[in-house]
Amino acid sequence: MRTPPAPRATPGSPLTTPAAPLPRPTQITPPSEAATATAGETPATGGGPTGDNETDSPAAPESADAPATGHRRHRLFDWRIRFAALSLIWGFSFLFIKVGTDGFAPLYVTFGRLLFGTLVLLAVLVVKRDRLPRGARLWGHLTVASFLLNAFPFSLFAYSELHISSTLAGICNATTPLWGMTLSLVALSEDRPTRRRLAGLGLGFVGVLIVLGAWQGFSGQDPTGTAMALVASFSYAVGWIYVRRTLADAPHSNISMAGGQLLLGTVQLGLVAPFFAATPDALPVLPLLSVLALGTLGTGLAFVVQYGLVAEIGPTTATLVTYFIPVVATAAGVLVLGEGLTWNTPVGALIVLAGAALTQRGPRKPAAARAPAPAPDQP
Repeated sequence: MRTPPAPRATPGSPLTTPAAPLPRPTQITPPSEAATATAGETPATGGGPTGDNETDSPAAPESADAPATGHRRHRLFDWRIRFAALSLIWGFSFLFIKVGTDGFAPLYVTFGRLLFGTLVLLAVLVVKRDRLPRGARLWGHLTVASFLLNAFPFSLFAYSELHISSTLAGICNATTPLWGMTLSLVALSEDRPTRRRLAGLGLGFVGVLIVLGAWQGFSGQDPTGTAMALVASFSYAVGWIYVRRTLADAPHSNISMAGGQLLLGTVQLGLVAPFFAATPDALPVLPLLSVLALGTLGTGLAFVVQYGLVAEIGPTTATLVTYFIPVVATAAGVLVLGEGLTWNTPVGALIVLAGAALTQRGPRKPAAARAPAPAPDQP
């Protein structure tokens, strides 16, 4: 798997945000698909997952580690139920991608995902009487963000699953925080390397090597598919940093930004797909339902749920969903699709997650200096 941005993880992201940043996000944002906002907290804009407060104000909460205070609407479901549902939705996104590519070209799987996700967020905007962002400059930045956090990584994950299992794709998505941490040390001057973060990076990449079976020459793993999944996770991290630098102060709600971002991603795929993929001449039921679920649940509804979780329990707790995504993706791949599982896959995945967790634990910044709530990358 992780729309607007996210890791801390998409598919969409999503991821993102790990250092993700995610994703006001995109990524939507997996995790990308999520996602786990990377080192340094990034705004969410559409791919993966987060929001401001319940009144849709663009201002960040008083503390990035505590839920927004003040009056809240009555919630139909306890936050733990919604947290579990979000973990399942994003974890199953990789299964939906795998099934979707059984009937449609990867670019059309991504196009359908973005289209259905956009329709969900536009409907939410109508219900909330909100509107899409305004301003040519803002839409220009959203165009870049939608490519880095949605169109490009979502397509890569779809292509990768032509060659690798949904289980491996979900685990590769969990590397977003590692990529984000690496990039933030270079691109974000306020993120200082610490022993703990550097240890987390080293541990995480050792975990990746274990997952891929490096000691046996990566035998049994398709290098092309694996590389595409890792590049998709890297794209989430780049997108989150771009969003943090260009869209952190945008005067619009996260859902507004996410809706605009997904809309642009849909347009991008709508223009590109006919030239690089065969137009579907049939609509097989199971792949179509998978793409529908991937878009409406994993890309549209998931962002809204994550938005509400961040407002209610704070981003620190809400973005922990990133660490459950590869677990769910692995279980779904093995139990539903019958994918094989060797000892190094779960062991390596746990090491990757441990490393990603270490990269997220840095010096706390004063509340006033924090960016809006980060969001995991959407798978």
